[in-house]
Amino acid sequence: MDDIDRAILKELQSDGRIAYADLGPKVGLSASAARQRLQRLLDSKMVQVVGVTDPMAMGRQSMALLGISVDGDPRAVADELAGCEEVVYMVLTAGPYDLFAEVVCRQPADLLDLVNDVVRPIEGVTGVETFPYFSIHTHRFLWDVG
Repeated sequence: MDDIDRAILKELQSDGRIAYADLGPKVGLSASAARQRLQRLLDSKMVQVVGVTDPMAMGRQSMALLGISVDGDPRAVADELAGCEEVVYMVLTAGPYDLFAEVVCRQPADLLDLVNDVVRPIEGVTGVETFPYFSIHTHRFLWDVG
């Protein structure tokens, strides 16, 4: 990734729908060259251009972070949880929890069902601590690509 690629990413972070005709001049390229550069970044999987939603504004009223303790390989549990549509983000970590899973559910009863009927019964799961969200305070996808 060179300086032009980083400039493209900076512009996309500001406006993910920017037209190539506008993007090119901002990064010192023609529109077609900017399109080719961006396509290379997309093909390499270094970049995704997506629409970001606010789950609560879309009727998903129950969000939480699950701290999951595992006896054995946490990757096996992560692989199984990855198939749950409610799981939107998951990381393997160290410390009191082996995994953190961010989940989004329609209502609190669905969150309870997910924790008790889906997560706890997974082989290797020894504990789940639920940290419910009251609101999203900061949701940032802008970071220095330099």
